Amino acid sequence: MRGHRVVVTAPGQVELQWMDPPAPQKGQVLLRALNTLISPGTERAFFLNLDNTDPEFPFCPGYSFVGEVIAVGDEVAALKSGDRVVSRAAHQSHALVAAADCVRVPAQVADEEAAFFALMAIAMQGVRKARIELGESVAVLGAGVVGILAMRLAQLSGAVPVVGIDLDERRLELAKQVGADETLVSDVRAPDELRAWLGAAGAEVVIELTGAPAAVVTAFQLAAPRGRVVLAGSTRGLTSEVNFYRDVHKKGLLVIGAHESTRPKWENSPGYWTPMREYAVCLDLMARNRVQTAPLITHRYNWREFPAAYAQLANWDKDAMGMMIEWD
Repeated sequence: MRGHRVVVTAPGQVELQWMDPPAPQKGQVLLRALNTLISPGTERAFFLNLDNTDPEFPFCPGYSFVGEVIAVGDEVAALKSGDRVVSRAAHQSHALVAAADCVRVPAQVADEEAAFFALMAIAMQGVRKARIELGESVAVLGAGVVGILAMRLAQLSGAVPVVGIDLDERRLELAKQVGADETLVSDVRAPDELRAWLGAAGAEVVIELTGAPAAVVTAFQLAAPRGRVVLAGSTRGLTSEVNFYRDVHKKGLLVIGAHESTRPKWENSPGYWTPMREYAVCLDLMARNRVQTAPLITHRYNWREFPAAYAQLANWDKDAMGMMIEWD
């Protein structure tokens, strides 16, 4: 049995390579890919070797894998051949992973929908750290895939209203379809306009998910006194120039770093749940139709077209949101 995997060989260069899937050992399962999902922001950054990435070339990109179990190793009792699961495996036709690193996909959830599990969990851990209370206002800067999912999760947490802010009207229309109460087309570098729209007090919670350094400053300025600012986007490029006395200290803000790497591996605690537990919650919310991910799919590619998908990604096509890879 032979398969293929995606390999980034150098900045801006990607190719498909043959692979021979190994047999699973104790505690492992071998998966056959059904769908993988491109994470537009993160994968583009690593593909082009942007700031705050520093990848080691060559590497295999991707971390949103939906597959079918086709072989199990010794001492694997929770999974069997034929089960559909999600895993943080890369873009490849077959993946050998630990059974403990898989979560079974509910029958009600389609393969393509399940592929959003990792991006939804990134949004979830940011929203969870905000500790939103019923009736609090939330502003989300950035209407990419993770931003839109954060808007919906903020709604489920009891936020009223949830306001999505982005420059792209088409993205904001999608945000209103999936999870925003209100939307505002604005450059994050125009805080006066945003404050006027949100009201004098500002938002009680601001979640920054653009990855733009300027948006960090805007997030502080949009937050209400004693509000919380969650920095969940991975900034690229220049550093932010913040007047901490005016925008943070004097307002009494709570600033929360919410990179997904802050999640614990073994035990949940308030605001900090393990990745595996969050993946299971994400799939459960999809199964109960509380979060819809299918509308976020904007492009579909056969795996043989993967270089074309990454070429579109490198060009920063704003219409490219959920970029789905189909494996056969």
